[in-house]
Amino acid sequence: MLKVNDINIYYGQIHAIHGVSFEVREGEIVTLIGANGAGKSTILKTISGQMHSKTGSVEFQGQPIGALAPYKIARLGIAQVPEGRKIFQQLTVEENLDIGGYNGSPKEIEEAKADVYARFPRLKERFRQVAGTLSGGEQQMLAIGRALMSRPKLMMLDEPSMGLAPMLVNQIFDIIDELNQSGVTILLVEQNARMALRLANRGYVLETGRISLSDTAANLLDNDQVKKAYLGG
Repeated sequence: MLKVNDINIYYGQIHAIHGVSFEVREGEIVTLIGANGAGKSTILKTISGQMHSKTGSVEFQGQPIGALAPYKIARLGIAQVPEGRKIFQQLTVEENLDIGGYNGSPKEIEEAKADVYARFPRLKERFRQVAGTLSGGEQQMLAIGRALMSRPKLMMLDEPSMGLAPMLVNQIFDIIDELNQSGVTILLVEQNARMALRLANRGYVLETGRISLSDTAANLLDNDQVKKAYLGG
Protein backbone atom coordinates (compact mmCIF):
# COMPACT_ATOMS: atom_id res chain seq x y z
CA MET A 1 0.00 0.00 0.00
CA LEU A 2 2.72 2.48 1.05
CA LYS A 3 6.31 2.31 -0.18
CA VAL A 4 9.01 4.69 1.00
CA ASN A 5 12.14 4.37 -1.10
CA ASP A 6 15.56 5.84 -0.22
CA ILE A 7 14.35 9.20 1.12
CA ASN A 8 16.84 11.80 2.32
CA ILE A 9 15.42 14.79 4.19
CA TYR A 10 17.15 17.96 5.30
CA TYR A 11 16.41 20.81 7.69
CA GLY A 12 18.52 23.47 6.04
CA GLN A 13 22.04 22.00 6.09
CA ILE A 14 21.14 19.32 8.64
CA HIS A 15 20.74 15.88 7.10
CA ALA A 16 17.91 14.47 9.23
CA ILE A 17 16.86 11.31 7.35
CA HIS A 18 19.46 9.14 5.62
CA GLY A 19 18.30 6.83 2.82
CA VAL A 20 15.26 5.43 4.62
CA SER A 21 13.18 2.75 2.90
CA PHE A 22 10.23 0.77 4.24
CA GLU A 23 6.77 -0.41 3.31
CA VAL A 24 3.32 -0.79 4.84
CA ARG A 25 1.12 -3.50 3.37
CA GLU A 26 -2.65 -3.24 3.23
CA GLY A 27 -4.30 -4.35 6.49
CA GLU A 28 -1.13 -4.15 8.58
CA ILE A 29 -0.15 -2.23 11.66
CA VAL A 30 3.47 -1.16 11.16
CA THR A 31 5.33 0.76 13.83
CA LEU A 32 8.35 3.05 13.72
CA ILE A 33 10.14 3.13 17.05
CA GLY A 34 13.13 5.15 18.16
CA ALA A 35 14.38 7.76 20.58
CA ASN A 36 13.38 11.42 20.56
CA GLY A 37 14.99 13.14 17.60
CA ALA A 38 15.47 9.95 15.60
CA GLY A 39 13.37 11.35 12.75
CA LYS A 40 10.08 9.49 13.15
CA SER A 41 7.83 12.55 12.89
CA THR A 42 9.87 13.90 9.98
CA ILE A 43 9.13 10.73 8.02
CA LEU A 44 5.39 11.05 8.66
CA LYS A 45 5.45 14.69 7.59
CA THR A 46 7.19 13.67 4.38
CA ILE A 47 4.58 11.01 3.61
CA SER A 48 1.77 13.50 4.19
CA GLY A 49 3.40 16.15 1.98
CA GLN A 50 4.40 18.64 4.66
CA MET A 51 8.07 18.05 3.85
CA HIS A 52 9.87 16.81 0.74
CA SER A 53 12.74 14.43 0.17
CA LYS A 54 15.73 15.38 -1.95
CA THR A 55 16.00 11.83 -3.27
CA GLY A 56 13.95 8.66 -3.61
CA SER A 57 10.19 8.38 -3.71
CA VAL A 58 7.02 7.86 -1.71
CA GLU A 59 4.32 5.75 -3.35
CA PHE A 60 0.77 5.10 -2.20
CA GLN A 61 -1.16 2.32 -3.91
CA GLY A 62 1.33 2.41 -6.76
CA GLN A 63 1.08 6.18 -7.30
CA PRO A 64 4.02 8.54 -6.64
CA ILE A 65 2.91 11.13 -4.10
CA GLY A 66 6.19 12.82 -3.15
CA ALA A 67 5.46 15.95 -5.17
CA LEU A 68 1.78 16.29 -4.22
CA ALA A 69 0.33 18.93 -1.93
CA PRO A 70 -0.89 17.69 1.47
CA TYR A 71 -4.58 18.15 0.60
CA LYS A 72 -4.19 16.01 -2.52
CA ILE A 73 -2.48 13.28 -0.49
CA ALA A 74 -5.33 13.41 2.02
CA ARG A 75 -7.83 12.97 -0.80
CA LEU A 76 -6.05 9.78 -1.86
CA GLY A 77 -6.85 8.24 1.52
CA ILE A 78 -4.00 9.09 3.90
CA ALA A 79 -4.88 10.73 7.22
CA GLN A 80 -2.47 11.83 9.93
CA VAL A 81 -3.09 12.16 13.66
CA PRO A 82 -0.29 14.56 14.60
CA GLU A 83 1.91 14.53 17.66
CA GLY A 84 0.30 16.60 20.41
CA ARG A 85 -3.14 16.08 18.80
CA LYS A 86 -3.28 19.58 17.28
CA ILE A 87 -7.03 19.89 17.64
CA PHE A 88 -8.64 23.31 17.20
CA GLN A 89 -8.84 24.29 20.85
CA GLN A 90 -11.37 27.12 20.49
CA LEU A 91 -13.80 25.17 18.32
CA THR A 92 -16.36 22.64 19.48
CA VAL A 93 -16.00 18.89 19.12
CA GLU A 94 -18.44 18.91 16.21
CA GLU A 95 -16.69 21.78 14.45
CA ASN A 96 -13.38 19.90 14.69
CA LEU A 97 -15.00 16.87 13.10
CA ASP A 98 -16.59 18.95 10.35
CA ILE A 99 -13.15 20.30 9.44
CA GLY A 100 -11.85 16.74 9.19
CA GLY A 101 -14.54 15.96 6.64
CA TYR A 102 -14.07 19.07 4.52
CA ASN A 103 -13.51 17.03 1.34
CA GLY A 104 -16.87 15.30 1.60
CA SER A 105 -20.37 16.27 0.58
CA PRO A 106 -22.80 17.32 3.35
CA LYS A 107 -24.30 13.82 3.30
CA GLU A 108 -20.87 12.17 3.49
CA ILE A 109 -19.86 14.43 6.38
CA GLU A 110 -22.97 13.55 8.37
CA GLU A 111 -22.50 9.82 7.69
CA ALA A 112 -18.83 9.97 8.72
CA LYS A 113 -19.72 11.95 11.83
CA ALA A 114 -22.33 9.36 12.80
CA ASP A 115 -19.67 6.67 12.47
CA VAL A 116 -17.26 8.64 14.66
CA TYR A 117 -19.92 9.19 17.32
CA ALA A 118 -20.78 5.48 17.26
CA ARG A 119 -17.11 4.64 17.79
CA PHE A 120 -16.57 7.37 20.41
CA PRO A 121 -19.77 7.86 22.44
CA ARG A 122 -17.92 10.32 24.70
CA LEU A 123 -17.50 12.68 21.77
CA LYS A 124 -21.21 12.45 20.98
CA GLU A 125 -22.00 13.40 24.56
CA ARG A 126 -19.73 16.43 24.27
CA PHE A 127 -20.35 17.45 20.65
CA ARG A 128 -21.09 21.06 21.64
CA GLN A 129 -18.23 21.32 24.12
CA VAL A 130 -15.20 23.49 23.32
CA ALA A 131 -12.43 21.06 22.39
CA GLY A 132 -9.79 22.73 24.56
CA THR A 133 -11.78 21.86 27.69
CA LEU A 134 -11.73 18.10 27.00
CA SER A 135 -9.45 15.77 28.94
CA GLY A 136 -6.24 14.56 27.31
CA GLY A 137 -7.76 11.21 26.45
CA GLU A 138 -10.87 12.83 24.98
CA GLN A 139 -8.71 15.17 22.90
CA GLN A 140 -6.82 12.18 21.50
CA MET A 141 -10.13 10.51 20.64
CA LEU A 142 -11.16 13.73 18.88
CA ALA A 143 -7.89 13.84 16.92
CA ILE A 144 -8.46 10.25 15.78
CA GLY A 145 -12.11 10.98 15.05
CA ARG A 146 -11.18 14.04 12.98
CA ALA A 147 -8.81 11.86 10.91
CA LEU A 148 -11.55 9.25 10.45
CA MET A 149 -13.85 11.88 8.94
CA SER A 150 -11.98 11.57 5.64
CA ARG A 151 -12.59 7.79 5.55
CA PRO A 152 -8.87 7.03 5.25
CA LYS A 153 -7.33 3.87 3.85
CA LEU A 154 -4.10 4.55 5.75
CA MET A 155 -3.96 6.31 9.12
CA MET A 156 -0.67 7.59 10.48
CA LEU A 157 -0.56 8.18 14.23
CA ASP A 158 2.27 10.19 15.78
CA GLU A 159 2.84 9.46 19.49
CA PRO A 160 -0.84 8.83 20.34
CA SER A 161 -0.04 7.85 23.95
CA MET A 162 1.98 10.98 24.73
CA GLY A 163 0.93 12.65 27.98
CA LEU A 164 -1.81 10.16 28.82
CA ALA A 165 -2.33 8.22 32.03
CA PRO A 166 -1.56 4.46 31.76
CA MET A 167 -5.25 3.50 31.80
CA LEU A 168 -5.95 5.87 28.91
CA VAL A 169 -2.91 4.60 27.01
CA ASN A 170 -4.44 1.12 27.06
CA GLN A 171 -7.73 2.54 25.85
CA ILE A 172 -6.10 4.40 22.94
CA PHE A 173 -4.21 1.29 21.87
CA ASP A 174 -7.44 -0.71 22.00
CA ILE A 175 -9.00 1.92 19.71
CA ILE A 176 -6.09 1.62 17.26
CA ASP A 177 -6.51 -2.16 17.22
CA GLU A 178 -10.25 -1.81 16.60
CA LEU A 179 -9.62 0.61 13.73
CA ASN A 180 -7.26 -1.86 12.14
CA GLN A 181 -9.74 -4.69 12.58
CA SER A 182 -12.34 -2.55 10.79
CA GLY A 183 -10.09 -2.27 7.74
CA VAL A 184 -7.87 0.78 8.32
CA THR A 185 -4.16 0.20 7.68
CA ILE A 186 -2.03 1.80 10.40
CA LEU A 187 1.43 3.38 10.46
CA LEU A 188 2.23 4.02 14.11
CA VAL A 189 5.01 6.20 15.52
CA GLU A 190 5.28 5.60 19.24
CA GLN A 191 7.86 6.01 22.01
CA ASN A 192 6.13 3.35 24.09
CA ALA A 193 7.94 0.66 22.15
CA ARG A 194 6.62 -2.26 24.16
CA MET A 195 2.97 -1.30 23.58
CA ALA A 196 3.58 -0.52 19.93
CA LEU A 197 5.34 -3.82 19.21
CA ARG A 198 2.67 -5.80 21.04
CA LEU A 199 0.07 -4.26 18.75
CA ALA A 200 1.94 -4.20 15.44
CA ASN A 201 2.54 -6.82 12.78
CA ARG A 202 5.96 -5.49 11.85
CA GLY A 203 8.34 -2.81 13.05
CA TYR A 204 11.28 -0.65 12.04
CA VAL A 205 13.83 0.80 14.47
CA LEU A 206 15.01 4.29 13.59
CA GLU A 207 18.30 5.59 14.99
CA THR A 208 19.61 9.07 14.12
CA GLY A 209 17.73 9.16 10.85
CA ARG A 210 18.58 5.63 9.70
CA ILE A 211 16.70 2.35 9.95
CA SER A 212 18.91 0.06 12.02
CA LEU A 213 16.58 -2.93 12.37
CA SER A 214 13.42 -4.27 10.75
CA ASP A 215 11.53 -7.46 11.58
CA THR A 216 8.25 -8.83 12.74
CA ALA A 217 7.04 -7.11 15.88
CA ALA A 218 7.29 -10.37 17.83
CA ASN A 219 10.95 -10.80 16.85
CA LEU A 220 11.77 -7.19 17.72
CA LEU A 221 10.21 -7.66 21.16
CA ASP A 222 12.59 -10.56 21.67
CA ASN A 223 15.65 -8.80 20.22
CA ASP A 224 18.36 -8.11 22.81
CA GLN A 225 19.37 -4.82 21.18
CA VAL A 226 15.77 -3.58 21.21
CA LYS A 227 15.25 -4.78 24.77
CA LYS A 228 18.31 -2.91 25.99
CA ALA A 229 17.61 0.33 24.12
CA TYR A 230 13.82 0.62 24.22
CA LEU A 231 12.24 -1.95 26.55
CA GLY A 232 14.13 -1.32 29.78
CA GLY A 233 16.53 -4.25 29.49
